[in-house]
Amino acid sequence: MLFFQSKKSLAPLSFLAFAASAVLTACGDNPEGKFKDDSKKEDNSALAGVTFIHHDPTPWQKDWSTKNTVVFHWRAEPDNLHPTNGKSGARRTVIDYTQRFLVGTDLERLTLRPDLIKELPVTSADELEYTYELREEPTWDNGEKLTAEDVLFTLKASLCQFTNNGFAKPYFEYIRDMRMDPSNPRKFTIIMSQKYIQNVAVFADMPIMQHSFHDKGNVLGKYSISDLTNPDFGKTPHADLELWAKEFNDNKFGRDINFLNGLGAYKVTVWQDKQMIELTRKPNHWTSKLASPTIYDRSYPEKIIYQVMVDETAVGLAFQKQELDASYWLSTPGLVALRKKDDFNRNYASEFMPNYNYQYLGMNMKPKSVNRPPFFVDKKVRQAMAKLIPVDKINNTFFEGKVSRMATMVSPLKKDVVNKELKPVVQDIEQAKKLLDEAGWKDTDGDNIRDKMVDGKKVKFSFELMYMTGSPIFTDVVKMMSDDVRKAGVEMVPRQQESNRFYELMEQHDFDMAMAAWNGSFYRDDYKQIWHSDSWNNKGSNFVGFGTPESDRLIDEIRSTTNDSARFVLEKRLQEIVYDEQPYVFLFSNVAKVVIHRRFDNNDMYYEKPGIWLSNLRLINGSGTAATTGQ
Repeated sequence: MLFFQSKKSLAPLSFLAFAASAVLTACGDNPEGKFKDDSKKEDNSALAGVTFIHHDPTPWQKDWSTKNTVVFHWRAEPDNLHPTNGKSGARRTVIDYTQRFLVGTDLERLTLRPDLIKELPVTSADELEYTYELREEPTWDNGEKLTAEDVLFTLKASLCQFTNNGFAKPYFEYIRDMRMDPSNPRKFTIIMSQKYIQNVAVFADMPIMQHSFHDKGNVLGKYSISDLTNPDFGKTPHADLELWAKEFNDNKFGRDINFLNGLGAYKVTVWQDKQMIELTRKPNHWTSKLASPTIYDRSYPEKIIYQVMVDETAVGLAFQKQELDASYWLSTPGLVALRKKDDFNRNYASEFMPNYNYQYLGMNMKPKSVNRPPFFVDKKVRQAMAKLIPVDKINNTFFEGKVSRMATMVSPLKKDVVNKELKPVVQDIEQAKKLLDEAGWKDTDGDNIRDKMVDGKKVKFSFELMYMTGSPIFTDVVKMMSDDVRKAGVEMVPRQQESNRFYELMEQHDFDMAMAAWNGSFYRDDYKQIWHSDSWNNKGSNFVGFGTPESDRLIDEIRSTTNDSARFVLEKRLQEIVYDEQPYVFLFSNVAKVVIHRRFDNNDMYYEKPGIWLSNLRLINGSGTAATTGQ
């Protein structure tokens, strides 16, 4: 097993996939005009400088399968595979192989890498213009070559006010125009309205779409980017655009395998609802003709199967029977138990990998919008809830003490950004009781549940905690939390929801408290999607309704501050406001449980999501060499 380090001159960028609110800075002191990122000044990983872990091949075992298929364990399928409108983290683990992007993340070196472009963009001195040139090889499945027209269409579709991607629009709002190079159909310049810490990184989460496939009537060709970004554009009707968007938003482009189209080396060939998704390698794909493919161009497995399995016992048995090849979703106790078995360790490489996600309890601060009781509108109540949740006990009981406490929305791994003056809230039931008393919630009728007069009616402090199905451990976690909350005279009523319904209710703000997680990264954070008050109104991810005039101002300033030291000061002040207002009970950053079968070479495990690059897993034969040439 080898630990690999990133080079100090290299630095990270961002995925924006649902909840990855983190970014990369583009610095303007580059005399050559080439995009660069020299912002990484500290070791952020738990093991200093480590970016991924590599396991050497082991002797071939007679009972290992020679089938060139990777079966990946999943807890829940994606909401959809629509190129713009999906939100779930599970979605990204599929479209990484069915779609391609202008830029991506180099998981080994932790920096931006060109994906569909020849090199990272040339940047103007004012950091407002970025010139790209597409690679010559990318070809759509119908034989059409990728051109800048496809990029232009992708930008317009993403910016269109009728596209159902409101959660993502804050990332695109500074795109002002796109200028084509008249002498080169693959060259273009993206023009921004102002400096923004994600002016390049934003394209790491925007799959490039085929213009002729999604807009056969060239409706978007009638409108410019400046039209679509004009605030007054929506004041007049645009029937043709609305009709196009109605078709584009149709669920078939996210669920029907006959309408899923992309530049990736794999296509979806089977989708069994809530059970599995099968990807099959495309024959004669353009990447198969590359002389020097990168790991992101390779497609060694003939098939990648995403197998949904929730029951912990069934998952454990499947690994013991070698029915699963890889996972990122095991529970901590599940992996601990498996690693005690010699056969499992013989067959699988496994690691507990630190990462930048975090689990939280979000409290609805604007419940009147959905006619719910005002349980959490008072800051003192939210602070009391943070003091009632037994986070340390949960860690020791269910997670083997492996999770890291969180004080704010910034991971403690981000050493320069996290506000070290803010400490994780410690459980203190007596202090929580005092805060609830001060907020007017008292037990006036002797039933051991606090109550309060609200608008002339007595309201019992009995609220719903919504959480997703799929993890039996979290059912036990919720039980432990509800038991301790009850000690302060508050009733927590568990309410499980399937993932798609959970997201719907969160978007509608139709909940009291919700337990969820954000898939963060070590990239520079754009806090607008989750924390700006605008993102409560426009179907963004500010589900709880947080926002003050100062926090909104800070978020806006952070987004345009490309100087690291100046931005860190702003970010630490924002953390202070969030800590004081306590819209979330910040629980912990969990570890990823990464498992890969030893019958595959290239079984690298990355600290950055997605943790495993499935298409680079290469089947080996009995001699330990490649059994398939792949691509």
